[in-house]
Amino acid sequence: MSTQARSNASLLLSAAQIWSTGAVGADEAETAATPASPDIEVIAPAAPIVSDSVAIAQVGEPRPAPEQPDVAPAVAETIIAATSAACIAETRVTEAPERSRVEAIATVTLPPPRRVWPPRKLSLALQGGGTFSAFTWGVLDRLLQEPTCDFDTISGASAGAVNAALLASGLARSGREEARNRLALFWTRLTEQASFRALMVIGAFSPPSSAVSFGSGLRGGRADPLDLDPLRDILAETIDFDAVHSASAPRLLVAATRVCDGAPQIFRNAAITPDVLLASTCPAQLHAAIEIGDETYWDGGHVANPPLIQIAHDSSAADLLVVQVTPARDGYIPVTSAAIDRRLDQIAANAVLNAELAALEWARSDGLHPPRVHRLAAEDAIEALAQRDATDFGADLIEMLHQRGREAADRWLREAPPGTALAIPDEQASVSEDTRDLALT
Repeated sequence: MSTQARSNASLLLSAAQIWSTGAVGADEAETAATPASPDIEVIAPAAPIVSDSVAIAQVGEPRPAPEQPDVAPAVAETIIAATSAACIAETRVTEAPERSRVEAIATVTLPPPRRVWPPRKLSLALQGGGTFSAFTWGVLDRLLQEPTCDFDTISGASAGAVNAALLASGLARSGREEARNRLALFWTRLTEQASFRALMVIGAFSPPSSAVSFGSGLRGGRADPLDLDPLRDILAETIDFDAVHSASAPRLLVAATRVCDGAPQIFRNAAITPDVLLASTCPAQLHAAIEIGDETYWDGGHVANPPLIQIAHDSSAADLLVVQVTPARDGYIPVTSAAIDRRLDQIAANAVLNAELAALEWARSDGLHPPRVHRLAAEDAIEALAQRDATDFGADLIEMLHQRGREAADRWLREAPPGTALAIPDEQASVSEDTRDLALT
């Protein structure tokens, strides 16, 4: 076997070993930024995760595609066997040759690095659900205290979109503590300014569920007295939109519902403004649709609550945490009109989420590699949440939701899922990174 052929086989071996562990260590990979493009781009999600009948309009700059899937172990084993045989044959015809560094590497099989827990890189999908989204505030508050866990891509709808923008703004502005402070400021302001108008500012108010009835004159017109100015003011004070647009901010995907065709519209960092967040939280029953460009929008929770398919497509992290705040279970059978409407709202909100979760599972079973999905549900931490009012801005409820969110996130960070082990990331990384550096030398 010639020296050139042996070198080529060695290089192939090194490449196969690195690729074969790529998905396992996807949360450690760095993805290069793509060139800038126009702020508005309409694309169709990549098949086969999304059917051809669903087109999602992407607004804002595109983001890097996820990492490539694993090379089949059988391919790596074949290369290893062939290279080892070649090295043995070469040794038989030469007198104790001095092997090169690349040849030495070719005779060693690199073990895949163990997954560390908590994950080093995490994507987030934040569901909207009125004041119940204070639970998400608690989850984020705790995650921000985990210094080894970075955020890759964050999606959200309605109040989930507001939480996502607050998180990205703080992180891009000056780091984790700033993000915690901005989240706390926003929720404190909502509690202090609770009023009838505040009930609608985070997409939670449903007139059929209320004892109050409204005539058509109070909704749908440009002169609608129930405007969203209170939320606009709070957003302007608590979110640095320049920071959201900066390269240092995590990727953001904010969902709104296009009124013209009912399709989901996904806004990305460069296009996110106060109007975009207002559109994502806009209650169709109470307020005129929000105009952005030539389109009008309603609450994003109707069609993507939160966006999952697109975040799985865009994310470069191996783990995706879904924070679900709208109750899926209810131990009581509603009999009053208000209770029935409330339950129907809950079922509709979770139907969208469940459909996208099922699509990701189908993709995994079909041999694709979407991120591993974890879920934190507020109803698992709060008894009879389905019976509570998502328009209650009482300080006691907000504080309880925040605290339970923190506790739920803490348990999740401390309990490694199957296939992972609790470990100190730096210690575990040292062995695998040293070996990987050797292979790349």
